[in-house]
Amino acid sequence: METNEANDILLVDDEPHVISAIMRGLDDEPYLLTGAAGGKEALQLMENRTFKVVISDEKMPEMDGAEFLSQVKQLYPETVRIMLTGHASVEATMRAVNKGEIYRFFTKPWNETELKLALRSAVEKYDLEHENRRLLRTVEHQSQELKFLERNYPGISELRRDADGGIVLDTEVSEEEIQNIIARCNVDR
Repeated sequence: METNEANDILLVDDEPHVISAIMRGLDDEPYLLTGAAGGKEALQLMENRTFKVVISDEKMPEMDGAEFLSQVKQLYPETVRIMLTGHASVEATMRAVNKGEIYRFFTKPWNETELKLALRSAVEKYDLEHENRRLLRTVEHQSQELKFLERNYPGISELRRDADGGIVLDTEVSEEEIQNIIARCNVDR
């Protein structure tokens, strides 16, 4: 799957003029916009590209928006999902929110300013969660490194200080061993 730092946004609607209107409205925004005529086409696009946000219509032939966004949630849980519909009913809204955990819900015609703000917020949400997952992986890796070092050099993770607050080094570990430990940690990164 192609991943990059671009703000890739996928627009899904069976009406091409709606996709064109959204693209025109977001023309001055820093997004790479891609349109799809339905859920199946959109899922095919998502197999090869990472989209930060998906904006989907509710009423579409073959696969409605709630079902599509539910599949997006299942296959690509990190993608932020927004629903856009011209047929807002309480039942459809509840079904979409419950099945696809929709981030925002807009009715047609949409308010362009509100859509822009929601999109900025959705991209920020994606980026923050992505960074959070990256940091968690780093912490997990560092924790494993610390466990390895503690197994091979018991007490190494323990910090001892002298009366003046200076760090006391264990004299049983040679300078060569310390250099090897540092080199190993640098290679693993």
